[in-house]
Amino acid sequence: MSELCRITDRETLERQVRRIVADTPVVDLHTHLYDAGFGDLMLWGPDEMLTYHYLISELLRAERGRTSPAQFYAMSRREQADLIWQRLFLDASPISEACRGPLTVFHALGLDVSNRSLDELRGYFADRDPEEYTDHVLQTAGVTDVVMTNDPLDPHEVQMWEDGVVHDIRFHAGLRLDAIICQWAQSQPKLAAQGYDVTPDFSGRSAEEVMRFLRYWREKMDPLYMAVSLPDDFRYPADSLQTRIVEQAILPLADQDELPLALMIGVIRAVNPPLLLAGDGMGISDVRSVERMCEAWPSVRFLVTMLAQENQHGLCVAARKFPNLMPFGCWWFVNNPSLIERITRMRTEMLGLGFIPQHSDARILDQLIYKWSHFREILAEVLVDKYADLMRTGWQITAEEIQRDVSGLCSGNFWQFVS
Repeated sequence: MSELCRITDRETLERQVRRIVADTPVVDLHTHLYDAGFGDLMLWGPDEMLTYHYLISELLRAERGRTSPAQFYAMSRREQADLIWQRLFLDASPISEACRGPLTVFHALGLDVSNRSLDELRGYFADRDPEEYTDHVLQTAGVTDVVMTNDPLDPHEVQMWEDGVVHDIRFHAGLRLDAIICQWAQSQPKLAAQGYDVTPDFSGRSAEEVMRFLRYWREKMDPLYMAVSLPDDFRYPADSLQTRIVEQAILPLADQDELPLALMIGVIRAVNPPLLLAGDGMGISDVRSVERMCEAWPSVRFLVTMLAQENQHGLCVAARKFPNLMPFGCWWFVNNPSLIERITRMRTEMLGLGFIPQHSDARILDQLIYKWSHFREILAEVLVDKYADLMRTGWQITAEEIQRDVSGLCSGNFWQFVS
């Protein structure tokens, strides 16, 4: 190792790590984004950011009955954004992570938030071209590729795919299975109406037909993986309809077609139904079920994230035992700086560099800017400490080695796992 390559002091180490983490491109492996080719499915701009469901739940808590969920959802998008801006940004300091996010975006775009005028902020976005703005956001966020969430039973989206939507090649499909696995009672009639021989109790040729349906959509969408958000009480094996669908159709398809399966586990839907999307909660899930799937299907690649912080250590232990299990991201309720740092430190200590530290879960294009900006700060802090630990043992580290490691965390681990 050349003397010039060695990093010998913490100040140099911090400078190099922060530079490399800031400059290394990211692949965002799970989002709810759409590019401009999908028309009105693409969400962007201040009103969309401010009416993100994280902020809706904060608002309705702050309202304490002044505005009911029904009254809020009856408002126009602009009226909703105005109310959230007033209550969460002007009537109190916007210190929550969900409030901080839009402010980070505005600042990164060179906008002045000091006068606190939402109308002036809106003016910046009024005449933006969606495709040009997409380029600007991806460049600002340092993101090269994103994976969408594509539901083959959503009629609006389905029509776009059937019409041959031409979309941005940086936006990759993710074949979403929630409607198949978690809402079979509603999905079975839709599949039957399309000519698939499926039954309400998932008997007969149902498994074969679901596989045929999903293969049609794999050909149409060319997804990088299949994905499902599972409830906290999902168990494998189990004699439940959900588990039978997974066991008889989804896992065989993943195995036969060599298509990775992303499992996002731990949501409890509609703990407060009037809040709609903002009303979902979380529960502690069963890591042993993940282990049993990995054991029973060793050739299936599982990307797994779990919603409860109580599950994070168990997931790391499971990943040490099963090379076909890749932990990824800090999802939803653990996507907060204090928890991200804790989880990322634990993963580096237990898995080294063998995980995917983050995904944005963004629903609005602009969110890529703040979700990745905030995460990069945390990743740099963790890596500085870990490399400093190495240096104290006499191990010598170079900027080239740091770049290799960070590139793996930000994109390489994902591409290697799904390829």
